[in-house]
Amino acid sequence: QVQLVESGGGLVQAGGSLRLSCAASGSIFSINNMGWYRQAPGKQRELVAIISSGGATNYADSVKGRFTISRDNAKNTVYLQMNSLKPEDTAVYYCSAVVRSTNYYTGAHWGQGTQVTVSS
Repeated sequence: QVQLVESGGGLVQAGGSLRLSCAASGSIFSINNMGWYRQAPGKQRELVAIISSGGATNYADSVKGRFTISRDNAKNTVYLQMNSLKPEDTAVYYCSAVVRSTNYYTGAHWGQGTQVTVSS
């Protein structure tokens, strides 16, 4: 069993900042890519940012220059620093990780989601 637990969401005014965290735990052998996705009401879930085990990153165009993804491999944790937040960033944010378990099964796992609300 692998669990991902997110924290750090909340309500913030436009222009403000939030930092999301997501810690993976359980039967983990290794973690490949980790990422953040978001889903706004009435919209499909979309990729926000992704980071490889080696630290290579990729961002959605809408967040480039404002959001920064990072990870602490020793803690099996991924972070998303969100600056200059806009009302259109309002969504439920989900973390995801591709995990190789101790039984050598490899699959994608998801957190439960954390709400981010940006007021104008």
